[in-house]
Amino acid sequence: MYEISVESTFSAAHRLRNYQGPCEKLHGHNWLVRARVECETLDVAGLGIDFRVLKARLRSILNTFDHSDLNLVLDPLGINPSSENIARYIYEKLEKELADWAGKVSRVEVYETPGSCAAYYK
Repeated sequence: MYEISVESTFSAAHRLRNYQGPCEKLHGHNWLVRARVECETLDVAGLGIDFRVLKARLRSILNTFDHSDLNLVLDPLGINPSSENIARYIYEKLEKELADWAGKVSRVEVYETPGSCAAYYK
């Protein structure tokens, strides 16, 4: 099995609903997202997936978040913008973006800060 990962970033604000503490107030982060995919076979060039393709598909999802209030983006979908929920949202969107590829999304990690990460995987 091969695993390929790419990272991308976005800057956005959010506030957590149903939370008591400083994160219930609007605040921002420079988010880091790492997407991992896996496949069993390689193409004729020896690639599981082109890094550029994977990064572009991830970037197309993150562009929705960049320089936005995540509550305005996710509240209409009934999603509280925690790192955990954002990881799942990105995972599910990336699955759809890669539906035409033979491999599968294996994990999405979302970092609010360099030492704080939430991940989603099936």
